[in-house]
Amino acid sequence: MEHNLSLISTIAGGFGMALALGLIAERLRVPALVGYLVAGVILGPATPGIVADQAIASQLSEIGVMLLMFGVGLHFSPGDLLAVKRIAIPGAVAQMGLATLLGALLAKCWGWQWSGAFVFGLSLSCASTVVLLKALEAQGSLESMNGRIAVGWLVVEDLATVLALVLLPPLASLLGNGGEALAAADEAAAQGSFWTAIGITLLRVSAFILLMLVVGQRLIPWLLRYVERTGSRELFTLSVVAIAIGIAYGAAEWFHVSFALGAFFAGMVMQESPHSHRAAAESLPLRDAFSVLFFVSVGMLFEPGILLDAPFKTFAVVTIIILGKSLAAAALVLAFRYPLRTALTVAVSLAQIGEFSFILAGLGMTLGLLSKEGMSLILAASLIAIALNPLLFAAIPALQGWLLKRYEWARRLDRREAPYTQLPMNTDRKALEGQVVLAGYGRVGQRIAGSLTEHGIPFVIAEQNRECVEKLRKKGIPAVCGDAAEPAVLIQAHIAKAAMLVVATPLLPDAYKMAETARALNPDIEIVARTHNDKEKQSLNDEGISAVFFGEEELARSMSRHVVERFAPGVQTGGRRVAMAEE
Repeated sequence: MEHNLSLISTIAGGFGMALALGLIAERLRVPALVGYLVAGVILGPATPGIVADQAIASQLSEIGVMLLMFGVGLHFSPGDLLAVKRIAIPGAVAQMGLATLLGALLAKCWGWQWSGAFVFGLSLSCASTVVLLKALEAQGSLESMNGRIAVGWLVVEDLATVLALVLLPPLASLLGNGGEALAAADEAAAQGSFWTAIGITLLRVSAFILLMLVVGQRLIPWLLRYVERTGSRELFTLSVVAIAIGIAYGAAEWFHVSFALGAFFAGMVMQESPHSHRAAAESLPLRDAFSVLFFVSVGMLFEPGILLDAPFKTFAVVTIIILGKSLAAAALVLAFRYPLRTALTVAVSLAQIGEFSFILAGLGMTLGLLSKEGMSLILAASLIAIALNPLLFAAIPALQGWLLKRYEWARRLDRREAPYTQLPMNTDRKALEGQVVLAGYGRVGQRIAGSLTEHGIPFVIAEQNRECVEKLRKKGIPAVCGDAAEPAVLIQAHIAKAAMLVVATPLLPDAYKMAETARALNPDIEIVARTHNDKEKQSLNDEGISAVFFGEEELARSMSRHVVERFAPGVQTGGRRVAMAEE
């Protein structure tokens, strides 16, 4: 017997089923995300037993999408987005075009008309940012350069999809065989509304971004400071959630930007605030909980019958998503002369579809352009691709090793010299002997570099962001482009004659690899790293890293130094009294 579930029972059923199946998935060494999807299938209308309210689950999942995108924005500054614009913008546009063409040609082979084929292909072209973020977080790659390129790529895709959603209704009559609501309009009127819609959409998006960058960057940090002065943790958490969801709602209601993009820009603006780290920590539990409901709601849309009614069509659609899109993206990344690992990361990032695909397909059905079969195929392929995506991410190292071992072209791509992988011939000799090699030029790396410059200490920067290295070179700062965990990059930074390696990246696996590589090239080098907690610090110390710093320790040290200097002027701050205060 079926039962209609209320809001509370939908949340209870969704969380409970997701927990049980997520635990089973982890015990089977399958990503927990697969368990969440299966939980949605069980709670969905296509399976017998309890049927959850899809409308309620969908709205709850929207909250998860907003909070997740808000969290990404908190770690993704406007500078990060601009830093990858040279590859993200042309790459995303070209990849969406190729994926749309592949999907449309496949649908046309099935005898569909061009209008439905176009909407079908467009729905396959946009990947899910939520799925990508979960995969990158699981791999610990969200803050890596490859992760930033993938996120930037999908943000551009999201913007393009928002534009497509606005333009699809006026395009319906131009596409032919659809758009009953626009059937009375002649072609000239439809063309006029098409160009008008483009102009209005661009104005709205530009106005929203300008408002966030000009007003939001001043108002949001001020509001957080004001709330923090109350001393109430509850009010601070409430302010963070209210800002995230409020801006996301306002973006959708007034500027017709998606909830996800609105929340992303809210987080990106808040990232400029000194309270951004606390905001991220406070919103993390809600973000994780509600993002689970997103995957449960996706599972609820799945109709298992499509696998029996159209197995070959489903397989063909999954092949386009996983192989067609991935190969196109990898080729584009390699064409921009990025490393093979970056190409594989971006390719796997796009080997799935999600929330925007459902919205596009739903609008296509409303306009009479897409059939119900097309919608079912999109949902089935999405579920399969999302379930496989974490496994594909985990397989990247093995796939890269296999390609390098078997194919000369892969080794040639891996060996080829990308721009800025070598120091200029006119680099000052002082920066090549007894220097500091600074791995990573993020917020921490920039502060360290500034201090080294102020004190006249020579250094070389190793950074994966090509555009960042280009800017550093223009300023006369010696820098090489590449992953400092690779021997070739450290060799170019002259690690063999360096006095110290400073690992400014927060990624623990990268720190291990960099330390191991540096020790092999220079056994006597001193290594300094950063981390997040005592456990990681102890682990790095066990690896022979000379000094490890993390936030709480450095905060305690600075506070102790201030107290000692205030009450005992002239006392050496590095002495026993400070050490006792820290203990």
